[in-house]
Order: sequence, then structure tokens, then C-alpha cells
Amino acid sequence: MAEAITSVITPLEAQLLGAAAVRVGLVIPLSGVLGLVGPCAINCAVLAADEVNLTGGILGRQVELVLIDGGRPAREVAAEVDALVSAGAVDALVGTHGSDVRVSVVRALAGRVPFVYAPPYEGGGHAPGVYFLGETPGRQLGPGLDWLIDSRRARRWFLLGNDYVWPRLVHGAARRHLAGRGVTMVGERFVPYGVRDFAPLLEELVASRADALLLSLIGSDLVAFNRAFAAEGLSTPRLCGALEEHGLLGIGGDATGELYGAMGYFASMVTDDSLSLGERYVSRFGSTAPLLNGHGQGCYEAVLMLAALTARAGTLTVPAMDAVADGASIVTARGRLTLRGHGVRRRAHLGRADGLDFDIVR
Repeated sequence: MAEAITSVITPLEAQLLGAAAVRVGLVIPLSGVLGLVGPCAINCAVLAADEVNLTGGILGRQVELVLIDGGRPAREVAAEVDALVSAGAVDALVGTHGSDVRVSVVRALAGRVPFVYAPPYEGGGHAPGVYFLGETPGRQLGPGLDWLIDSRRARRWFLLGNDYVWPRLVHGAARRHLAGRGVTMVGERFVPYGVRDFAPLLEELVASRADALLLSLIGSDLVAFNRAFAAEGLSTPRLCGALEEHGLLGIGGDATGELYGAMGYFASMVTDDSLSLGERYVSRFGSTAPLLNGHGQGCYEAVLMLAALTARAGTLTVPAMDAVADGASIVTARGRLTLRGHGVRRRAHLGRADGLDFDIVR
């Protein structure tokens, strides 16, 4: 790749400095429970912006990324985004972060600038200028639930998640799916961010005689739970909606063969598109860069999709972009992604943790 040409600046710099560039707010967690995904997400967004800039940028202008910490409380993130948009300091947003943050940000935007949201999400939430690249629960978790029911005879399920909008709506979809399969839900719990004493929950899980768990914990909470789970010598199959390579590394890997992640992308995918992204990532950032993972790769997709939408509309204005959004298409590590109804309709892959890697089993 040619010499890097993408600038990454802070929100304060974006408000103080003039620019001829298209400024894209990159809303990613740099702190909080999801902070571990930030470094890879930054790299992936920079890589995509490099590629866009090398082919002429957006509307003939270079792309500049404005780094916004999406790991803070939702109201703080939304207030900063509102200030940046009101000041004309950002022209668009892309990002990966919790759905609670997304809901507040979308409300603050009120359709003023386009926003491409990358990670799996709970469905719904459509608003002018908002475009979703991630899977909804049926497409993300349905195949994994079915695989464990059929292949592991998982007939008794316990659901555990963080206490916010994504896990609650994911669990609602999962309950309906499990009921349709005629299996039993033996327990459900939601916990606040930052829980570290999982002993009472583990006792409850054992007492429930669950033979599979659906985990909608995120980030460091998902890591902490799985470490506590392994320390107790437990090996019940666990299906996770937010487990990626950094999380698996934080857990310390898995040797039980019963830890699963459902994501649209795993770095271990052996396809031409996935291998190509891996090669470009290492070439740009080096072999010791943060591991490629689904959340980071989503930011790569989000920048490319924003560029594709703008090229299709010929403008960054939301009404014009909404009018032509259907059919906007990009090629990424997941293959070709095409917007329909402001979203991408793809199923997730089911990856089984094998040490520090994932084997794709479905």
C-alpha cells in the first residue's frame, strides 16, 4: 500500500481546526467494558480510510477520522456528538459500540448526518440516515442455538447478559426461538457492567442443571465470567453473542471445546477476501498489531459503506442518501455486503474456540 495518508484527530481538534477534508466521527469504545476492542477498531477504520483516500476520497476530498470515545455513558457520548455536528466539525459518523450508546446518538443526530453502525444489534431502531451492517438476533444467534440443540442435545438453557437494551432484546428473540424448538429455559439473569464476583451466579447455573448457556455479556464482563467459569472446572456449552479474538485472548483461550462465538467475521476465516484483509492489515500495522476481530473489522466495513453511499448519492445529505441507499454495495472480508432496507441481511458464522483461535463449525 502507498504511504499512509489518513489523519486521526481528537474532537477538540475537529472543533478548533479548519479542514478541507471530509471529517468522519469514529465512535468506538476507548474506555469502559468494551475498551478492549478499541485499538483494532481504530486500525481497521484507518485502513479503510487509507484505501478510500488512495482512490480519490469522498466527493473528491480526503477522509479524516475524528476519534470519539464510545465507551463512556450514553448521554456523554451523545452530547459530544451533538456538539460536533452542531459545530459542523463532523460530516458523518461510523462506529461500533453498545446499543445504549447508539440509541442516544441517533436521537441526538436527528437525521442531520449519516451514521453507519457496524456491530450485531437487536433489530429495529431505524431512523433517517442510519445504516446497519450487523446481524439481528435471528440471523446471528438462531443458527448457533439450533446447532447446539441438534448437535449437543442442549435442551435446558440458561440466559445471562448485561443489563441494557441489546441483551434484553436478544434474550426476547432467543426465548421465542427456544420455545419454537420445544426446549426449556431454566433461568435468566441480567447483570450491571463491571460485575466481578460471579460465584453466586455460577452456583445458580449449576443448580439449574442447564446443559447450555446463552451469554450476552460483553467485553471485559464476558472475559471475567468465562475465566470464573473455567476456574470452577465447568464445561457446559456456552454460546456468546459478543465473543471475538481479543475476548478469547483475555479469557486465556479455551480447551473444553464447548465455548462458541456467533459473529459475522472471524480472523480464521479461510476465504480470499478474508485472507486479503489480513495481509493488508499486517502490511499496514505490523505483525504485532492488535488482533483482527469482528468488532474492528466492522469499522473497516463502515468506512467503506459510507464512501459507497456517498458515491451513490453524490452528496453527504441524509435525504439524498436515504433515497438511493438500497443497493449500495461493498466487498469486505465477509464478501459482498449490500444494503436493503438500511441493513445488511447476512447470517453469522458459528466459531468454536480451540485454544486461542476459532474453528468455523457452521
